[in-house]
Amino acid sequence: MTTTTTVRADAMVIALVGMAHATSHVFHLLLPPLFPLLMVDFGFGYTEAGFLMTVFFVISGTGQAFAGILVDRYGARRVLMAGVGLLAASGLALAAAANYAMLLVAVVLAGLGNSIFHPADFSLLNQKVSPPRLGYAFSVHGLSGNLGWAIGVTLSGMALAWGSWRGAGVAAVLLALLSMATLLWARPLLDDERPKVGAGATAPGRSFAFLNTPVIWLAFAFFLLITAAFAGLQSFSAPVLGGIYGITLAAAVAGLTGYLLGSAAGMVVGGIVAAKVQTHDRTVGMALVGAALFATALATGLPPAWSVIPLMVGIGVGVGISGPSRDLLVRRIATNSLAGGNASPAFGRVYGFVYSGLDVGMALGPLAFGALLDAGGMDGVLPGVALLQIMAVLTILAMGRRTA
Repeated sequence: MTTTTTVRADAMVIALVGMAHATSHVFHLLLPPLFPLLMVDFGFGYTEAGFLMTVFFVISGTGQAFAGILVDRYGARRVLMAGVGLLAASGLALAAAANYAMLLVAVVLAGLGNSIFHPADFSLLNQKVSPPRLGYAFSVHGLSGNLGWAIGVTLSGMALAWGSWRGAGVAAVLLALLSMATLLWARPLLDDERPKVGAGATAPGRSFAFLNTPVIWLAFAFFLLITAAFAGLQSFSAPVLGGIYGITLAAAVAGLTGYLLGSAAGMVVGGIVAAKVQTHDRTVGMALVGAALFATALATGLPPAWSVIPLMVGIGVGVGISGPSRDLLVRRIATNSLAGGNASPAFGRVYGFVYSGLDVGMALGPLAFGALLDAGGMDGVLPGVALLQIMAVLTILAMGRRTA
């Protein structure tokens, strides 16, 4: 295979996996913007609305660990196709919903579908993309997730403008079916070799033997901490920034938008850095320390109001830069924690467990910060975000020492 052919094949795999990842993120933010219409039509309140999202993240987080075993046993491409199919079924259930119970069914299907993406995506990228280009692959993977969020919010926004939430479900179904058809068309490129019985297959009793490795738990804790910080910032930045700096709701939302755009830009830079620098733990640590410093500056309330958006952008850039190096460090952990260092047949279960920390953080972060706000602790949200980021830095440095 020539170098040109390898580059083209790598680019196609990266694009296909990124497309699937974007599809999963569409379903992350498809439902919440529709709550105002759904609550009126089905007569439920904020508690029931929050419960729907809790169910999504609990099922997704729990399912990731088991999805990793399916990836190792049946192949990442097959499991990825099944996940996209579950997402399509979720969109169909949403479009056809006649009551709250059917919304719950849609959320369960979406959680099951979402649970397979990290173990399947990262298994495919690690097996199909040349190692020198993995930093760029992980950067695109993160960016595609942001794109999926934007598409999900756009679909919901259009449905709200039309006054019909069912249209968002139909559009999501069509998008998932298009993604599935593309993956089916690209089957020869994505087909991954599955371990044969007696030659790399994992015995049922040892499916989770890797959990005896302390660094695996450090990686899980890292994802929980950093995602809890992000979830708190994403959920409550508007009221917190408005309360501290007296800015309008529109300006506070613009600050959150700046954070998301900064994170996307940081991922681009982070992909280049990750491909050229081998000390990935230090890269993540420095990037997150920078993000924590910006969060601390915001928390003091001392900067002028006009600086809120630039500081939020700075937080996002730091978090974004850390992403690709973080994923490469997890790859090293997965390789080192599996027997003989030959991790390619068994990446799935390690990635599935480690990245389930994302869902746990997304579930716990808003609950913790919401309780803080209800208790009158608005001034504690931004320091809390900074503290979680510093704890994540200490965790990533400990991971780096153990995998050196």
